[in-house]
Amino acid sequence: MPDPVEIAVISSALPATLTFIYQRLERLLSTRRTEPEQDLTVPDGLVGTLQLPLHPNEDTLQARQGELELLRELLQDYATGQVPVTTTDRRLLRSMTKLRATLEDIYGQRLTFKGEDRPASGPFVHQRLTTLTGKATGMHGDEISGSAHVTQEVETVDASAKLIGMKARRIGG
Repeated sequence: MPDPVEIAVISSALPATLTFIYQRLERLLSTRRTEPEQDLTVPDGLVGTLQLPLHPNEDTLQARQGELELLRELLQDYATGQVPVTTTDRRLLRSMTKLRATLEDIYGQRLTFKGEDRPASGPFVHQRLTTLTGKATGMHGDEISGSAHVTQEVETVDASAKLIGMKARRIGG
């Protein structure tokens, strides 16, 4: 997880960043939580390209539900304007950093903002396998534009097994 100060680098865009990630949080806690999110406005400060619509991984969403509820409690006063949003508020920055990491895990996409020293926004896959006996593909799709990243860790691969990092018709933009 990035240091909370990293989010503070985007000081002028901090309120817009909070609004964007808090809206994703609210959506994931709503009755529409598992539906793809097509009608979102991406902030100008986002670096890279998100693969839209945003579609949550339902298993990851279910597993991280309690964490999302806690983060909503921690951030709702900031999001509603009851508490000022400042770059010196360590609690705010830590909570935003945790929320971003949770959203990235649920959506399988990195969320990077101007001024941050991290890979650009876009889809990523991190597979951890003990034994591969069949076929595993990290990312497969038509028209994945922008930044995409696959990391695969496999302890044992059968002689007949097949491990593919990315397979797509046109990945980069």
